[in-house]
Amino acid sequence: MYYHDGLNQGEIAKALGVSRATVVNYLRLARERGYIRITMTPEAFTTHEIAVSLCDRFGLSAAYILPAGKGGETSAFLRTAKGAAEWLPELLTKGDRLGVSWGRTIYEVAEAVETTTSRDVTVLQLVGSMASPYGFTAEICSAHLAHRLGARVINLHAPAVLSNPELAAQLRAEPIIAAQIAALSSCNKAIFAAGSCNPDSHIIGSGVATPDDLEWYLAHGATGVICGRFIDGDGKPIPGPLDDRMIGIELENLLGLDMGLLVSSGKDKVVPMQAVIRGGYVTHVATDMDTAKALLALD
Repeated sequence: MYYHDGLNQGEIAKALGVSRATVVNYLRLARERGYIRITMTPEAFTTHEIAVSLCDRFGLSAAYILPAGKGGETSAFLRTAKGAAEWLPELLTKGDRLGVSWGRTIYEVAEAVETTTSRDVTVLQLVGSMASPYGFTAEICSAHLAHRLGARVINLHAPAVLSNPELAAQLRAEPIIAAQIAALSSCNKAIFAAGSCNPDSHIIGSGVATPDDLEWYLAHGATGVICGRFIDGDGKPIPGPLDDRMIGIELENLLGLDMGLLVSSGKDKVVPMQAVIRGGYVTHVATDMDTAKALLALD
């Protein structure tokens, strides 16, 4: 009656003999249970002048630009994550193997994706897990996204960083972990965010890197992070003290994919986003208007 017949909440309440509050609650439940799906046409956001300029400037296949709106960077961040969640199913086809990074951005995308029927897609966790103070972990990001997409999931049952290289090598050699790592090379699409190199960034807060690690990488030219790996201004991996202790995808395996979807927004993400794009990992970008304009303003 609301979505199909165009009646308002008061008219529905009168017709059904219930309160308006009941109608509001039923509409909310219908959205939460997947009975109702509201989508926005991607073309409205991918053919915008700024989106076209971003594609031309960086050689992207497509860009999805959300209006900045009110509420500052937090509002823009959540709007970007939801926009990416609405766009992502349109970018997937039968047989795809989607690699999924982690962090707050990817978690919000996974939570915002509308639940769909089963499809022939496999979701793979790209980075090992860490105890996180944020209430989400890498396996939660990949598992939730797989559930929403009706896809299979291959989680990486190992920490993102081990205490020493020998222990990491032994764990990578374990048959079950070795098989999960090997599966990552079969990804043909991936979704990830660009991480900053700030002291309060996610890579520090999650325990993947220590402040001393960050200081070392900054001294060696780090400008951003992708899938737990530090990169320089051209997007090239910076070999360092974490490499031999990490369990997750090697950045070279993110090159040449059918789709590399970068989802990020905010002033502190502009330089890292530029580095990730320059590195050749990105074919598609979802961001907000202010961040896109800041990207275009860079040298």
